Amino acid sequence: MQCKGFLFDLDGTLVDSLAVVERSWRFWAESYGVSPDAVLDFIHGKQAITTLRHFMPGKSEAEIQAEFLRLEQIEATDLDGISALPGALALLNQLDAQHIPWAIVTSGSIPVAHARHRAAGLPMPAVFVTAEQVKRGKPQPDAYLLGAERLGLAPQSCLVVEDAPAGVQSGLAAGCRVAAVNVPTGTLELRQVDFVLSTLASLRVEKLPSGLVNVSQNA
Repeated sequence: MQCKGFLFDLDGTLVDSLAVVERSWRFWAESYGVSPDAVLDFIHGKQAITTLRHFMPGKSEAEIQAEFLRLEQIEATDLDGISALPGALALLNQLDAQHIPWAIVTSGSIPVAHARHRAAGLPMPAVFVTAEQVKRGKPQPDAYLLGAERLGLAPQSCLVVEDAPAGVQSGLAAGCRVAAVNVPTGTLELRQVDFVLSTLASLRVEKLPSGLVNVSQNA
């Protein structure tokens, strides 16, 4: 396929933060008195505030915001085990070397996303979209629409790279092409994506004189 730019999710796509994410949410669930397993089944690809609202029915917005700030502090300071996922650093460096536009589009908040990005040693994108910048989080299309807009590209010319079903749904709803990396095999939307990958190391990119980018997958 061909595209003009890339929109990357962060956690689980570029950064291995699964242990930290689950550790933080398990601590929150146990301290708040809800089922950790239910919380861990719900969280992936979604904004933290969405999860809190789901598991705090009947609570005021002030109470939910207070829990969000407590959780954010936990997540932003627990960086033990954070690292770049296989192929991520090489791919981003290749995009920069070929002057191919790319953005990070995450459901994380600024403190959490920037802390994990730095801890993984990734290059800085031209555009960094976080939860604070959109009214509706993934699986709604808002975040990826904003990422494409800030890159100056049409959504249809962008390739979204995602690991979570909610993120795949968001990218497709935005009208983007999608590469799914380690997305659960039962995800129905996998039938609609361009690539199903087990690692970013298998993705190949080549910028053409026209400005278009050839994207292919190793066999």
